[in-house]
Amino acid sequence: MARACDLTGKKGLVGNRVSHAKNRTKMKQMPNLQTKRVFDPETGQTIKLRLSTRAIRTLDKVGSLSKFLRKYSHLLN
Repeated sequence: MARACDLTGKKGLVGNRVSHAKNRTKMKQMPNLQTKRVFDPETGQTIKLRLSTRAIRTLDKVGSLSKFLRKYSHLLN
């Protein structure tokens, strides 16, 4: 199972950790993923998803999973 948000597709970023002496070591920044059960009132189904916290906030703002998918369809893979 990939560490990516099921709705937005947000994945980890790779970069360098740079010390004061300019030594560089590889590091990875992972998204804050949470397992969430989402109820969609239009279809009457409950779906278990791994979402980033930003996607959870946006889902709360929009109202339902169906509205989210309609409004942010450009984010889907």
